[in-house]
Amino acid sequence: MRLLIVGDLQGQIGAATRIARGRGAKVSQVPDAESAMAALRGGAGADLLMVEVRVDIAALVAMLEAERFSVSIVACGVANDAQAAVKAIRAGAKEYIPLPPDEQLIAAVLEAIAEESHAVIYESSAMAEVLSLAEQVAPSEASLLITGESGTGKEVMARFVHEKSKRKDNAFISVNCAAIPENLLESELFGHEKGAFTGAIARRIGKFEEADGGTLLLDEISEMDPRLQAKLLRAIQEKEIDRVGGNKPVKVDIRILATSNRDLQAEVKKGTFREDLFFRLNVINLAIPPLRERKDDILPIAQHFVEKYSKANGVPTRPLSVEAVGKLKTHRWPGNVRELENTMHRAVLMATGTEIGAQAVFLPQLSGEIPAAISTTHENSNASSASSFGAQRAERNDMVGRKLEDVEKELILDTLNHCLGNRTHAANVLGISIRTLRNKIKQYSDMGENVPPYGDNKTASGS
Repeated sequence: MRLLIVGDLQGQIGAATRIARGRGAKVSQVPDAESAMAALRGGAGADLLMVEVRVDIAALVAMLEAERFSVSIVACGVANDAQAAVKAIRAGAKEYIPLPPDEQLIAAVLEAIAEESHAVIYESSAMAEVLSLAEQVAPSEASLLITGESGTGKEVMARFVHEKSKRKDNAFISVNCAAIPENLLESELFGHEKGAFTGAIARRIGKFEEADGGTLLLDEISEMDPRLQAKLLRAIQEKEIDRVGGNKPVKVDIRILATSNRDLQAEVKKGTFREDLFFRLNVINLAIPPLRERKDDILPIAQHFVEKYSKANGVPTRPLSVEAVGKLKTHRWPGNVRELENTMHRAVLMATGTEIGAQAVFLPQLSGEIPAAISTTHENSNASSASSFGAQRAERNDMVGRKLEDVEKELILDTLNHCLGNRTHAANVLGISIRTLRNKIKQYSDMGENVPPYGDNKTASGS
């Protein structure tokens, strides 16, 4: 865990540092937001920013987003400054820690971030086999290719491998190759010099250098442009990179892990993925089964998310009813663990009474389910399957006479809402590429439509 303290914590830096280091964190400190950005550009890296409330947290969040740094923020301030605490949370801080710092509270925050990074929950024999292989090869320096459908937990598996490796005390850096525009991915990976291109306002260390001594995860590597694949292959083979606009190579010592939700051998045959890069990455393949093939994992994962989101939303942790459990176990989960996470988050918010009932477990038509309102009516009235079919057909008839683009827009926006703003998961559910979805979202935004804000593309459960 790498902790970067921003500000002087009103004289409490020493106490906060001592507590964090006692919990295994590597701690550094800078005086303000600009210095924090300079440290991140310089490759210092951070898993968590502990920011004093006197710092402009909203501006810091904007700067992090503009330069594509993904890092959690907790705010710190004097205990009686409630207004500053509310402002910090609204600006984007995950938590507020009153000063002077409480040891148990800081420990809980650090543990929550760590758990979020590499929690693996399973009971099935299929996942037990994959984890056994992962643990066996983790201490080696071999590159690993982790494959599986979107949402199965590929990034979680990568973090598991890192935690079991000889590099566990060094950085784990993840790059989502599908989420970064092609023209920016090269500088994201290899860094750039000041003035290398428009917008390069300062030298920035790339992910290869940031991961030096540790592990670099190339998430959804199948989305990488073939031109950049050639540069990546050279970097892996030579263990050195060239910054964009630089004039001399930089040596790096990293272990490469990569994930893909596509059949890379098929991509090689199509000419969209380099064969030599495939063989370089695929020393060991960890293939994660889809959730529908490991049904024993559904209930423990669902219960994990119930606890997580009950705590996050300040509501009591309710047990799942027998009917809700049955509904979860019979669903095919085309979105895998990520779909299950979104479903349980919604169920926690929708549940009433002492249990999470079947009516709170909403499984949309996209997954072959009828809407919750119709489902509840049928449960209460024991209506026949014929009437269920009639109700669904009536819904489809509502589309007759409407323009195709209007139906498409409604489907995309409803799916985004269902996925809590998660673009990657929504694209998977819709069966379109992330780039196509981004283009549609931009089009709808330009039309003045209310597009759901970004949700987490990286969760504790899947990638």
